[in-house]
Amino acid sequence: MPVSRLDIVYRKLILSQFFTKGWGVPEHLERLFDFRKVMSNRETCYQLVPKDYSVTILNSQVLADCHIIEGKFQTPFAKYQPGLVLPEVENAFFQMILPLHWDDAFKPVCIHLAGTGDHFYWRRRNIMVKPLLKAGIGAIILENPFYGLRKPKDQNRSCVQYVSDIFVMGGCLILECLVLLNFCEKLGLGPLGVTGISMGGHMASLAATNWPKPLVLVPCLSWSTASSVFTEGVMSESIDWSMLEAQYLNDELYSEKLSKACKIVDDPLACTLGQSFSDYPIQCEMDFTQKLKESYITPYEFFHSTKFDSAGDCKAMTYKSSLQKDSFLSKIYNFTRMPSFIPSKKVTNQKKKAKHALWFMRGMMDECTHLKNFSVPVDTSLVISITAKTDGYVPRRGVSKLNEIWPGATVRYLDCGHVGAYIWHRNIFRDAIIEAFTRAKKKRTTNKSKPT
Repeated sequence: MPVSRLDIVYRKLILSQFFTKGWGVPEHLERLFDFRKVMSNRETCYQLVPKDYSVTILNSQVLADCHIIEGKFQTPFAKYQPGLVLPEVENAFFQMILPLHWDDAFKPVCIHLAGTGDHFYWRRRNIMVKPLLKAGIGAIILENPFYGLRKPKDQNRSCVQYVSDIFVMGGCLILECLVLLNFCEKLGLGPLGVTGISMGGHMASLAATNWPKPLVLVPCLSWSTASSVFTEGVMSESIDWSMLEAQYLNDELYSEKLSKACKIVDDPLACTLGQSFSDYPIQCEMDFTQKLKESYITPYEFFHSTKFDSAGDCKAMTYKSSLQKDSFLSKIYNFTRMPSFIPSKKVTNQKKKAKHALWFMRGMMDECTHLKNFSVPVDTSLVISITAKTDGYVPRRGVSKLNEIWPGATVRYLDCGHVGAYIWHRNIFRDAIIEAFTRAKKKRTTNKSKPT
């Protein structure tokens, strides 16, 4: 599938660099991998947050059209993983915006999680919350860990400094959403939901897996894992792969221990990274190829069972288009569609030399963010996913489909890229949220009318 030119150009205009300090402390990563197994199980994760978890109200004001409540609480993640959450990140701040009057007996409220670069409350409040308020849907805007009021002093803009920061961010948000959902129930609000755009969409998906009741979920411009985002998409150009490769090879805690502690979930030979426009030729023993397709594999196993050059008895696996390059149809197709994402020569050369870092990144990201590693939401019929067909930020080739992991979920595709969808189709995001809450209301009404 071609990639939106707008996604490519927009990413090149943003000069930010992610993970400038590397992978993170090995011991911290090991703890995160272990704790992921607790958080990915709904029964064990839900027990981590008491229903009466302490929430402090900082401000409450009634305006002409809404009631705004601001509050904070300590992220529960800091309690269970001491030393991993920075002091600036430890307090979770939120803004709740409720209509002055509800249209019916229901009081729907949706938690809005931040996309990359979405600091403070104003963007989500103006773009998503205010229009939804007119439809009778209240909101909670949660400040993202490492952003806005929670941004570490030495962090540049949205650029988290370690790969491990992404996992801390996700862990914080999952437990913080449980706090807020319990808080809403205590206030008599519902039905409840969670949504987000881009990174916020994926974080919303992770958070929704651990709520033990039906929950509206509308992830926008996200998919089933974050691994392809950082290894294949346009975001991969914002990472110093040479530095990550050097760290990996120079510390056996990464290369010999942690590479055995995480697993690549999807078939590594099916994704774009595995075929990769011939940039990263991969060879493997033929009997091992079937094993890759049938089971999860650690980066360590993958490295020791494959060759990353063109030598050897097996032919290198390379990407081949389904359309012949010289055919008339392919010329028309290429003319009418956006170009495929071709990394810059500098990044391409870095990736060729950083094969261990690339596949280690894929294994780590799959381990902590792949939805196959988490519980299935209680009611998948309340899930509506909005996806961009030519998304350059979230590649989907060779990645598990959301509606296959969560049977019953609705997936809709926009005929544009990531940035274009955000600019021109935000109304579709809002309409999906309204539709999902309508479904939730109908289900509640039906359940109440059933004889006990």
